Amino acid sequence: MRGFRDYFFSTAAVVAMLAGGITVARADDDNGHSQRHGYKHVLLISVDGMHAIDLKRWVESRPGGNFAQLTNNGVVYPNAYTTAPSDSYPGMLAQVTGATPQGGGLFYDDSYDWTEYHAKDFYTSQGLADPGCVGAAGTELTNFEALDKTYNYSTALVADYTGGGTVGQVYTQLDPDHMQRKLVNGQCVPVYPHEYVRTNTIFEIIKAAGMGTAWSDKHPAYENLAGPSGKGLDELFAPEINSQDTLDAGAQTGDDYTTSYTGVRTYDSMKVKAVLNWIDGYNGARTQQQTVPAIFGMNFQAVSVGQKLAKAGNADTDKSLVGGYADAQATPGNALTLQFQFVDDALGKFISELKAKNLYDSTLIIVSAKHGQSPINVKDRVAISDAAYSKAPGFGTNGFEICDDEALVWLSPEMQQATNPATENPYYADAKAYILAHAADLHIQKLLDRDELTKLYEDPFHNSRVPDFIAITDHGVICTGGSKLAEHGGFSDDDRNVLLVVSSPRIKHAKVVEDTTFTTQIAPTILDALDLDPRSLQAVREEGTQVLK
Repeated sequence: MRGFRDYFFSTAAVVAMLAGGITVARADDDNGHSQRHGYKHVLLISVDGMHAIDLKRWVESRPGGNFAQLTNNGVVYPNAYTTAPSDSYPGMLAQVTGATPQGGGLFYDDSYDWTEYHAKDFYTSQGLADPGCVGAAGTELTNFEALDKTYNYSTALVADYTGGGTVGQVYTQLDPDHMQRKLVNGQCVPVYPHEYVRTNTIFEIIKAAGMGTAWSDKHPAYENLAGPSGKGLDELFAPEINSQDTLDAGAQTGDDYTTSYTGVRTYDSMKVKAVLNWIDGYNGARTQQQTVPAIFGMNFQAVSVGQKLAKAGNADTDKSLVGGYADAQATPGNALTLQFQFVDDALGKFISELKAKNLYDSTLIIVSAKHGQSPINVKDRVAISDAAYSKAPGFGTNGFEICDDEALVWLSPEMQQATNPATENPYYADAKAYILAHAADLHIQKLLDRDELTKLYEDPFHNSRVPDFIAITDHGVICTGGSKLAEHGGFSDDDRNVLLVVSSPRIKHAKVVEDTTFTTQIAPTILDALDLDPRSLQAVREEGTQVLK
């Protein structure tokens, strides 16, 4: 499960892997022209947290299931890898842009930019006067539930799954006063999620070709998938997952949809219904008829919660349920088995509805994951505090750090390249020395500094998003004071090796492609399937991302 961790530590190998380049032979006709595939629709599914080994074990144990049906008429890629870092935001962007964080511009949903300013409500929630875009720049980028209208800064919870608006109408859910800001022509203006994306998306290209686009995900902040233009999505159906559970019996005040196995399945069911409605020729809420989108799909959270949540929550009637895996071989425990079965059943609903609407033969189905989850073997789990990072020289009052199972550290912009009066050394050098001095306590296996990050992404001294340091921790480390069993975000095999299957009834001979592949390759493959030019994607031209074999 962890062989890739060793491969990572060759910098040249990482550069090659992040580029996502493999040799792919496109099917040509007798005249050397690319064949037209003729697919009218692509259904893209992200089963967040699901590993390649999970797919293998599930299909072997349930050969009559829906995952098995997809593999029986499909191509399976057991050596598929998501982005590094393996967070949800860059992981999803990879699938729809073809870009790594180097091109996509986002490293985490909770990250940093040293050219922007705090949101208006950062101040007003504390009873402070809003200074606007003045003073020292540099702010946390809160591309998650914090952008919702009813986000509560005290409880870090949203009132209900609507986010304070209408699900399916994302701009009624997002609150500009909660967004970080930038100076534009002297005006202090909010930055919408899509403005952070630095490369175009398949949604923009497909919509520009006159075809429909729709997606369902866990936060309204996934408006970023609309691409830099902000115009790529006809509909984003985004019920807020980190909101008060108002649907499940037994949920108590303060319980969101991730605090019980039942709760997250109920939450995902809203998105399943939206996908079925799109197949039926309606919008996600089934209030308006429309044509079936050319590209549509959703992410599932059920498996991720089943991997992370240690025991049954208030909405679970069966209190014997426990999360995670039973052993190092990725045998799912009783709760995780329920979550896999839920996703398998949902896939069956999609297949059945596509057949009922005579769309099955013209639809390519792609199932992958934004990220994996680490560790698989709960015996490898080590919980630590990441508090020491904030005491590094140069962190100041305006630095930022995020740690799930790796740490990303940004120093205060005004101190990053300045000299530390206490040592007459640059703050950056002192910060590096401090972090390395605490490497044992922080379980750091390797610290990526400016030199290595410049090779992998861009120079953190010149790119306002690239972290100053990324700390690769020992396998199994989770930055938590709680009981969660696993996390994601890191570079290990358990974090990055995800399921990937491409399926269609037109694929008469199932096969397994053992080559190392990348979730970035999903994006050009979708365009290719819809007979659009993969080179329309900037990432194809700039990062060399290839269509899947």
